Amino acid sequence: MKAVIQRVTSASVHVEGKIVGQIESGLLVLLGVAKGDGETDGRYLVEKIRTLRIFSDEQGKMNRSLVDIHGSVLLVSQFTLLGRTANGRRPSFDEAAAPDEAKRLYEQVATDLRGQGIAVETGVFAAHMQVELLNDGPVTFIIDSRGPS
Repeated sequence: MKAVIQRVTSASVHVEGKIVGQIESGLLVLLGVAKGDGETDGRYLVEKIRTLRIFSDEQGKMNRSLVDIHGSVLLVSQFTLLGRTANGRRPSFDEAAAPDEAKRLYEQVATDLRGQGIAVETGVFAAHMQVELLNDGPVTFIIDSRGPS
């Protein structure tokens, strides 16, 4: 799984002109599920999302986690994170998981975050979405469950 994690002061996702998910302070997480990903990959990302110390303390140092600030997550599926652009001009999505499996694992990540006490809003899987965010910092990280980032 690949995730783009952005520290935000607010974020929302719209489908057909309606807000389907919205948070204030927390993380916008764009999540791509690859072929071969499983529950272990999801658990790895859930732990990183919860505990990565990327929020500022009183001295302005990144010493606080999502748990520490009681922040929320806006989780949005994004298979294009698995796109390969090395050859040609059209991205290849051969590495992306099949939609049914990707949806199952995406929903499992949301469920596991909620199970850890995190408030989670989501987009609509496989829908055309518009995502708005106010990136705080800006602070953005890319995390891959299959290797160091």
